[in-house]
Amino acid sequence: MELGAASFDWDDGNRAKCQKHGLSIADIEYVLAHSETYIVPDDKNSKYEPRFIAIGRNPRGRYAFVIFTLRQVNDQMVWRPISARYMHKKEIARYEKEISSA
Repeated sequence: MELGAASFDWDDGNRAKCQKHGLSIADIEYVLAHSETYIVPDDKNSKYEPRFIAIGRNPRGRYAFVIFTLRQVNDQMVWRPISARYMHKKEIARYEKEISSA
C-alpha cells in the first residue's frame, strides 16, 4: 500500500510514546518513508480515525513495527506516528514467511 505524505507530525505526546521502545525519530521516519515498507490498514484499532500498521527496516536493517495515521495539516498530508517498537523474532519469522509466499 502506497501512502505518500509530505512530512511528519510530532509533538511531546507521540514523540515520547514512539521512542519508549528504543526507536529514534529518524528510524521511525525512515521506516514510514521507505518504499519497501509493508503498510496495511489497522481496522481493529481505527475507532476515531483511520490507522495503519507499517512493517519495515531501519537503516541498520532491524525490523520495526510502527502504528500511524495520516492527517491533513496546512493543506498537506502528514504522517502522525502513534506507537513504534522493534519486532520480536517470532513476528519477524511470521512476516518473512508471509511475504515469501505472497
